[in-house]
Amino acid sequence: MGSQSARNIEVLNQNIAELNGDINVSFEFFPPTSEAMENTLWQSIDHLKKLKPKFVSVTYGANSGTRDRTHGVIKDIKERTGLIAAPHLTCIDASKDELKQIALDYWNSGIKHIVALRGDIPEGGDRPHMYAADLVELLKSQASFDVSVAAYPEVHPEAKTAQADLLALKAKMDAGADRAITQFFFDIESYLRFRDRCAAIGIDQEVVPGILPVSNYKTLVKFSKLCNVKVPNWMHKMYEGTDDDPTTRNLIGASIAMDMVKVLGEEGVKDFHFYTLNRSELSYAICHTLGIRP
Repeated sequence: MGSQSARNIEVLNQNIAELNGDINVSFEFFPPTSEAMENTLWQSIDHLKKLKPKFVSVTYGANSGTRDRTHGVIKDIKERTGLIAAPHLTCIDASKDELKQIALDYWNSGIKHIVALRGDIPEGGDRPHMYAADLVELLKSQASFDVSVAAYPEVHPEAKTAQADLLALKAKMDAGADRAITQFFFDIESYLRFRDRCAAIGIDQEVVPGILPVSNYKTLVKFSKLCNVKVPNWMHKMYEGTDDDPTTRNLIGASIAMDMVKVLGEEGVKDFHFYTLNRSELSYAICHTLGIRP
């Protein structure tokens, strides 16, 4: 290894050591659909809560059955752990009055942080009657919610242009959003360029990188196509031949995510949002290297 490379690695590791205690993390979970999945979820929450995350969020699909499950999980997390629990809320499948009712129910249950999203348009569905910026405005008009919204460093799959997508994010921020959390990505440059473009257009709220530690590579490749996320060639090479070797896949996934958070940490990023897929091991290990300890 050349002396320059060795110095680069040393600088990265040193910077991470110096970040100790100066980093915020949050974790995303999804509602379980079986008893086994529920056990896995609670094991993960109990493991990760020791790291004192800034908040944990819970996703849901665009139908009220899942929304009720999300609501239940959120209340349980708050009651059982005392963590700040933030439900995802979409406006695609609910009227304004229903959304106001849901918001007030959350607020009265002590749930004061919401991740506000438009939601997926059902196949053959009409143009939405509301967008995420409208939902942010509605939430802020009901109570002083802490509101997170989504951002897309590599452009939302439905956006006409990158500029249109950026203006949509600006509208959400202008409506009162407190931070944006990005879609997961693997090309660090795309996040850094996006952050610069956000700053240039006057977005001064935090743009938190969404980090996905990858354990199932085949699923990731399929999912990335749907989300318009670029999976670099070097990742294909790294995961090659690991289809029947979950241990190696986990180690590779943790290694990639650790490198990402080190570089982003050096670029001044202080908040990280981990897509846990309801498993704690990889996210916990990565946080440990960031200096986040119980």
